[in-house]
Amino acid sequence: MVKVGDKAPDFTLVSQKGETITLSDLIGNKNIVLFFYPKDKSKGCTQQACAFRDKYAVFKDLGAEVIGISSDDVQSHVSFADEFRLPFILLSDKKGKVRKLYNVKSTFGIIPGRVTFIIDKKGVVSHIFSSQFKPKKHIKEALQALEKI
Repeated sequence: MVKVGDKAPDFTLVSQKGETITLSDLIGNKNIVLFFYPKDKSKGCTQQACAFRDKYAVFKDLGAEVIGISSDDVQSHVSFADEFRLPFILLSDKKGKVRKLYNVKSTFGIIPGRVTFIIDKKGVVSHIFSSQFKPKKHIKEALQALEKI
Protein backbone atom coordinates (compact mmCIF):
# COMPACT_ATOMS: atom_id res chain seq x y z
CA MET A 1 0.00 0.00 0.00
CA VAL A 2 1.42 3.37 -1.04
CA LYS A 3 1.46 5.92 1.77
CA VAL A 4 2.84 9.40 2.43
CA GLY A 5 6.63 9.24 2.67
CA ASP A 6 6.96 6.27 0.28
CA LYS A 7 8.83 6.44 -2.99
CA ALA A 8 6.21 6.55 -5.75
CA PRO A 9 6.07 3.24 -7.64
CA ASP A 10 7.36 3.64 -11.19
CA PHE A 11 5.28 2.71 -14.22
CA THR A 12 5.07 3.17 -17.98
CA LEU A 13 1.78 3.79 -19.81
CA VAL A 14 0.62 5.28 -23.12
CA SER A 15 -0.88 8.80 -23.24
CA GLN A 16 -3.73 10.20 -25.31
CA LYS A 17 -1.04 11.50 -27.71
CA GLY A 18 0.33 8.00 -28.24
CA GLU A 19 3.48 8.80 -26.24
CA THR A 20 4.99 6.31 -23.84
CA ILE A 21 5.20 8.03 -20.45
CA THR A 22 7.39 6.67 -17.65
CA LEU A 23 6.93 8.28 -14.26
CA SER A 24 10.63 8.11 -13.37
CA ASP A 25 11.45 10.19 -16.48
CA LEU A 26 9.38 13.05 -15.03
CA ILE A 27 10.73 12.81 -11.47
CA GLY A 28 13.39 15.39 -10.70
CA ASN A 29 12.03 17.98 -13.08
CA LYS A 30 8.57 18.60 -11.68
CA ASN A 31 6.23 17.75 -8.87
CA ILE A 32 3.55 15.34 -10.08
CA VAL A 33 -0.19 15.47 -9.46
CA LEU A 34 -1.21 11.90 -10.26
CA PHE A 35 -4.96 11.40 -10.17
CA PHE A 36 -6.82 8.16 -10.70
CA TYR A 37 -10.40 8.54 -11.87
CA PRO A 38 -13.15 6.06 -12.81
CA LYS A 39 -14.28 6.84 -16.38
CA ASP A 40 -13.86 9.34 -19.22
CA LYS A 41 -16.88 11.58 -19.78
CA SER A 42 -18.82 10.43 -16.72
CA LYS A 43 -20.34 13.33 -14.77
CA GLY A 44 -17.96 13.40 -11.78
CA CYS A 45 -14.87 12.65 -13.87
CA THR A 46 -15.71 15.40 -16.34
CA GLN A 47 -16.19 17.86 -13.47
CA GLN A 48 -12.86 16.82 -11.99
CA ALA A 49 -10.95 16.93 -15.28
CA CYS A 50 -12.39 20.34 -16.17
CA ALA A 51 -11.52 21.69 -12.72
CA PHE A 52 -7.92 20.50 -13.22
CA ARG A 53 -8.02 22.13 -16.68
CA ASP A 54 -9.27 25.42 -15.26
CA LYS A 55 -6.42 25.52 -12.69
CA TYR A 56 -3.77 24.00 -14.96
CA ALA A 57 -1.80 27.27 -15.25
CA VAL A 58 -1.68 27.47 -11.45
CA PHE A 59 -0.34 23.90 -11.27
CA LYS A 60 2.31 24.76 -13.86
CA ASP A 61 3.26 27.91 -11.90
CA LEU A 62 3.75 25.68 -8.85
CA GLY A 63 6.15 23.50 -10.86
CA ALA A 64 3.78 20.57 -11.23
CA GLU A 65 2.62 18.31 -14.03
CA VAL A 66 -0.92 16.92 -13.89
CA ILE A 67 -1.46 13.31 -14.98
CA GLY A 68 -4.80 11.51 -15.05
CA ILE A 69 -5.11 7.73 -15.15
CA SER A 70 -8.13 5.55 -15.87
CA SER A 71 -8.76 2.16 -17.43
CA ASP A 72 -10.21 3.76 -20.56
CA ASP A 73 -8.33 3.08 -23.78
CA VAL A 74 -6.18 5.63 -25.58
CA GLN A 75 -8.91 6.46 -28.13
CA SER A 76 -11.36 7.27 -25.33
CA HIS A 77 -8.72 9.56 -23.77
CA VAL A 78 -8.21 11.29 -27.14
CA SER A 79 -11.94 11.99 -27.40
CA PHE A 80 -12.19 13.11 -23.75
CA ALA A 81 -9.18 15.45 -24.01
CA ASP A 82 -10.37 16.93 -27.32
CA GLU A 83 -13.98 17.47 -26.29
CA PHE A 84 -13.11 19.18 -23.00
CA ARG A 85 -9.80 20.82 -24.08
CA LEU A 86 -7.79 19.01 -21.42
CA PRO A 87 -4.16 20.23 -21.57
CA PHE A 88 -2.66 17.60 -19.28
CA ILE A 89 -1.56 14.00 -19.76
CA LEU A 90 -4.15 11.21 -19.69
CA LEU A 91 -2.78 7.69 -19.40
CA SER A 92 -4.50 4.44 -20.29
CA ASP A 93 -4.21 1.76 -17.60
CA LYS A 94 -6.37 -0.69 -19.52
CA LYS A 95 -5.57 -3.71 -17.33
CA GLY A 96 -5.57 -1.73 -14.07
CA LYS A 97 -1.97 -2.66 -13.22
CA VAL A 98 -0.96 0.84 -12.09
CA ARG A 99 -4.21 1.22 -10.15
CA LYS A 100 -3.30 -2.00 -8.31
CA LEU A 101 0.33 -0.88 -7.88
CA TYR A 102 -0.91 2.27 -6.09
CA ASN A 103 -3.59 0.26 -4.24
CA VAL A 104 -6.45 2.44 -5.47
CA LYS A 105 -9.52 0.61 -4.20
CA SER A 106 -12.94 0.47 -5.80
CA THR A 107 -15.94 2.14 -4.22
CA PHE A 108 -18.72 -0.30 -3.32
CA GLY A 109 -16.54 -2.94 -4.99
CA ILE A 110 -17.57 -1.80 -8.48
CA ILE A 111 -16.64 1.85 -9.14
CA PRO A 112 -12.92 2.38 -9.78
CA GLY A 113 -11.51 4.61 -7.03
CA ARG A 114 -10.84 8.34 -7.29
CA VAL A 115 -7.52 9.08 -5.57
CA THR A 116 -4.94 11.85 -6.06
CA PHE A 117 -1.27 11.44 -5.18
CA ILE A 118 1.14 14.38 -4.92
CA ILE A 119 4.68 13.27 -5.75
CA ASP A 120 7.56 15.65 -5.11
CA LYS A 121 10.62 16.16 -7.32
CA LYS A 122 12.49 13.47 -5.37
CA GLY A 123 9.81 10.93 -6.26
CA VAL A 124 8.34 10.77 -2.77
CA VAL A 125 4.58 10.74 -2.15
CA SER A 126 3.90 13.85 -0.06
CA HIS A 127 0.08 13.81 -0.01
CA ILE A 128 -2.78 11.43 -0.79
CA PHE A 129 -6.42 12.41 -1.11
CA SER A 130 -9.28 9.99 -1.72
CA SER A 131 -12.88 11.04 -2.34
CA GLN A 132 -15.14 9.35 -4.83
CA PHE A 133 -18.01 11.79 -4.38
CA LYS A 134 -16.20 15.15 -4.15
CA PRO A 135 -14.32 15.18 -7.46
CA LYS A 136 -13.58 18.93 -7.44
CA LYS A 137 -12.08 18.78 -3.94
CA HIS A 138 -9.12 16.89 -5.43
CA ILE A 139 -7.98 20.13 -7.12
CA LYS A 140 -8.13 22.14 -3.87
CA GLU A 141 -6.29 19.41 -1.96
CA ALA A 142 -3.62 19.13 -4.65
CA LEU A 143 -2.99 22.89 -4.74
CA GLN A 144 -2.72 23.09 -0.96
CA ALA A 145 -0.29 20.18 -0.88
CA LEU A 146 1.89 21.67 -3.63
CA GLU A 147 2.08 24.99 -1.81
CA LYS A 148 3.65 23.15 1.16
CA ILE A 149 6.37 21.48 -0.93
